[in-house]
Amino acid sequence: METNGTNHHSRENRPSTGSNNANRGQSTEKEVFVNHAQMTWHEVRRQWAGDQSQKSKRMPREPIMSWTTTYEDLLCSTERFQQPIPLAEMVDFLVDTWHEEGLYD
Repeated sequence: METNGTNHHSRENRPSTGSNNANRGQSTEKEVFVNHAQMTWHEVRRQWAGDQSQKSKRMPREPIMSWTTTYEDLLCSTERFQQPIPLAEMVDFLVDTWHEEGLYD
């Protein structure tokens, strides 16, 4: 027995499925598709990458590798670099070297 006087199984406030489907075809309102997966992906990416507008714009720093360093210098040396070389700097170095040697078009 229910104490508040309502019946959960009552159909008074719910439209029947038949009339709902009939009204859907005649509706003048357009249903807008919301891509929840894309919204979640962007939110997770923003959390992972951080808010780019909040980051300070750093001045470009001097490269760690000398401009006179050659590919052979890197391959033949067993010494460690004095400090870590940023990936972007190493990629630029390798691409320039490969261009010079005709290996990268």
